[in-house]
Amino acid sequence: MNEYDTEIVKTILKRHDYSFTEQPEEADVVFLNTCSVRENAHQKVNQRIQNLKQLRKQKNKLVIGVLGCMAENLRHELLDEKFGVDLAAGPDSYKRLPQMLENVINEGKKEGDFTLSEYETYSDIFPEHAPGVNAWIAVMRGCNNFCTFCVVPYTRGRERSRDPFNVLEEVRQLAQQGFKQITLLGQNVNSYRYEHYDFADLIDIVSQVEGIRRIRFTSPHPKDFPEKLIDVVANNPKACKHIHLPLQAGNNRILELMNRTYTREQFLELVHHLRQRIPGLVLTTDVIVGFPTETEEEFQETLDVMRQVRFDAAFMFKYSERQHTIASRKYPDDVPEEDKTSRITRLVTMQKQIALEKNREHLGQVFEVLVEGKGKKPNQLLGRNDGNKIVVFPDNGARVGDFVSVKIEEVTSNTLIGKAV
Repeated sequence: MNEYDTEIVKTILKRHDYSFTEQPEEADVVFLNTCSVRENAHQKVNQRIQNLKQLRKQKNKLVIGVLGCMAENLRHELLDEKFGVDLAAGPDSYKRLPQMLENVINEGKKEGDFTLSEYETYSDIFPEHAPGVNAWIAVMRGCNNFCTFCVVPYTRGRERSRDPFNVLEEVRQLAQQGFKQITLLGQNVNSYRYEHYDFADLIDIVSQVEGIRRIRFTSPHPKDFPEKLIDVVANNPKACKHIHLPLQAGNNRILELMNRTYTREQFLELVHHLRQRIPGLVLTTDVIVGFPTETEEEFQETLDVMRQVRFDAAFMFKYSERQHTIASRKYPDDVPEEDKTSRITRLVTMQKQIALEKNREHLGQVFEVLVEGKGKKPNQLLGRNDGNKIVVFPDNGARVGDFVSVKIEEVTSNTLIGKAV
């Protein structure tokens, strides 16, 4: 979502005659587009701000701006003298950036806009996408779920969906630019609604665009996975057979404290149903360990669910308290850091072994791989299969954007290794 928003910001500023450089040393303005989901992101942004303040001392004039969820979450704190930030804007305020920049540059005043809109979807801006094989497209913004650990409803506002035919026009333009794959983005894409269109309808509509070969989406919510959407993933050849299904925890008490609105039993039942309906489905997930009051026994239930489901991959995090969330107000962050570290270490170790075993099942199989670029080793190409797994193979002269059939001969926990056939 932040990559897509960055492309929106660049498009808005280019319309006002700003140009861009990859080197901060050459810039008059540096924006940091930020995330608030984890404490680690905040620490990185703070360090980058300090580095930019040192650069400003050398340049005399350098406008430092913070955009996105961290700006919305911290609001006026960022504009305090101690931070040294000149401009801060939340995710719904990007159209005001040219005027805000003008005020900062010409009048020397600090600028902040933290308006949360009920309507802004940036549907009138088709951003210039970075070159590559995949283009991100935000089809909705905001979230209504209010998971207690999550800051997104407070930094991106309430859910609102784009007109499907506006999305379709953007996809057509991307296809004309040579993109072969699109990824539809939303905090909970299952909730997409525009008049009588739902998310399954949207996938069907954009799949009719000639030139688009693959359609991905992220992320759905386990609480509402409609049969109609499962039908589309199962039967539409352009819909990739990969679903990212966030678990977060495997214990019912913790799931209730998180306000996830499903039980472990319901989650396992959904996984079983998805795999029955979609043969060869690749499943990935998110997991948080050390949520307030989580006991060792409750963590063991999370490990048990991970063993039962056997995800192909997982994003795994230690809980970090986020300002303004329900959890920060109601549940003290009381799990000792050493317990969080022990739990995440055991979880990662187990998941790495599961991922290796899952990848071994692909030995001898042939996948259609969309080439993304060079691999880490010389004379090696890298791409992804339909299930979003990384595949590397010897360079056979294929170009970025080509589809190559690759037979898998070796695997690691993260990568499939093969040769073009």
